[in-house]
Amino acid sequence: MKHAHYLIALWIVAGSCSQLPSYTTITGFTMGTTYQITCRHNNIPPDSLLAGIEATLAHIDRSLSVYNDQSIISKVNRNEPVAIDSFFRIVFTRSYEIYTATNGAFDIAASPLFNAWGFGFTQRETVTPTIIDSLQQFCGMQRVRIHGDRLIKDDPRVTLNANAIAKGFGVDAVATFLEQSDIRHYIVEIGGEIRSKGQNRYGKPWRVGIDKPVEGAIFPGESLQAILQLSDKALATSGNYRRYYEENGTKYAHTINPATGYPVSHTLLSATIIASDCMTADAYATAMMVIGLDSAKQFLNTHPELGAFLIYNDRDTFRSFHTNNIREMINE
Repeated sequence: MKHAHYLIALWIVAGSCSQLPSYTTITGFTMGTTYQITCRHNNIPPDSLLAGIEATLAHIDRSLSVYNDQSIISKVNRNEPVAIDSFFRIVFTRSYEIYTATNGAFDIAASPLFNAWGFGFTQRETVTPTIIDSLQQFCGMQRVRIHGDRLIKDDPRVTLNANAIAKGFGVDAVATFLEQSDIRHYIVEIGGEIRSKGQNRYGKPWRVGIDKPVEGAIFPGESLQAILQLSDKALATSGNYRRYYEENGTKYAHTINPATGYPVSHTLLSATIIASDCMTADAYATAMMVIGLDSAKQFLNTHPELGAFLIYNDRDTFRSFHTNNIREMINE
């Protein structure tokens, strides 16, 4: 779960709204988290907007939710015969591309490792090097492929968990629905993942806050590291400071490195990625948290299509790094 930033534009109010364009805000629950959508609705009835949004999110749940026993991904994991749909195909294909680009740092087929450490959808196991070695034998997207309308596994024990990309895809799918409804000014947020287009009701770029990675902070937005102006872009953040557990004096982060099978341990506390679509931003934010600060900087240097705002620990002090291509977006 990712809650490393908070949408602040939706509650900043200044002056009278009587002469401002008409915007609608719709909120709800999906994928085990909340969503909030604000848009200039162009006289489209709010009920019609809500119905379209809920239908889109329900489709994603039926396709990609590991918490839905009857979803396509759940049936795939149980090795039941099931035809994949367009949503599953899009997410799987993009996941494989990012798996390849990151040398396996992003891997939706590392689900058994997530479960073993208690960060998937089963209870945590007693972890030993022998167990990790055994699980890694049937992890990795190189062991799965699409053939026709079926997902083929090299080993039936391979299972998938798309949580690190599905919310981003959900944001994109809702944004697509809004654009198909001729809505040109909107911001869509699901569980902290965001995509925006156009301007807010004040004719300004949408404003998004990035949290300071303070352990124990319950509510997003309590303490902000920076504010970004976001228009016609998507943004996603991954961080370890809210989701971890402590055992025998050791903290275990929820980000698992598929290469080692163990939770990561490095100075990078949160990674915010800006991209043209939220699915891409979501997956790469997770990948940056896997590879750590130095490797993330090197990776981003060779991928100018991505923007990034990274927060890391330097002798118990929060410090940040951002790519040059988002400098004009930042208010620190």
